[in-house]
Amino acid sequence: MASLVLSGDTSGAITVSAPAISGSNTQTLAAVTGTLAPVVLGTAQTAPFTDNTRAEFTGIPPWVRRITVMLSNISTNGTSFHQIQIGSGSFATSGYTSQFWGGTGTSNVITTGFGIFSIATSTNTFAGSIILTNISGNTWVSNGNCAYTNVNSVGWSSSGSSGTAISGTLDRIRVLTVNGTDTFDTGSVINILYE
Repeated sequence: MASLVLSGDTSGAITVSAPAISGSNTQTLAAVTGTLAPVVLGTAQTAPFTDNTRAEFTGIPPWVRRITVMLSNISTNGTSFHQIQIGSGSFATSGYTSQFWGGTGTSNVITTGFGIFSIATSTNTFAGSIILTNISGNTWVSNGNCAYTNVNSVGWSSSGSSGTAISGTLDRIRVLTVNGTDTFDTGSVINILYE
């Protein structure tokens, strides 16, 4: 059986072996833009952030088709709901269609980003994850669940579509409040995983 060994730069190796059967087969590896692209974890950001009103992740590669936004111990000094905005060159602040359940137990609709279940009081914290998926072209859809972490609660859902929000390939993402001015409390942690 013929084998091909691919050695790592510092350690480890992957061995590809051809089966001992007659004939030959062709296996075409996906390009970096294909479905076998690597999974990459961002660098976790812990509040206080740069200006403490938003956590931003830039430099996202063009091959990314799925982004998981992970939230832990999220709290702010105000009562504004939270949202995720994406962008291509700059952040899009309109053109979304998003619905989510807020801390008051009511449905909320916003067009300034992907809405996230969040607190309607500055004394509670929440955690969870939101998944953004590239459905076609530059259109992204979202779905996820978050819940209170300091009081008894159940998960709440959020979903939405970027629609015409961005006109180019996504290269950035950020989490902020809908009013854009509430500041995150110390200990709030936000990270992304993209693939």
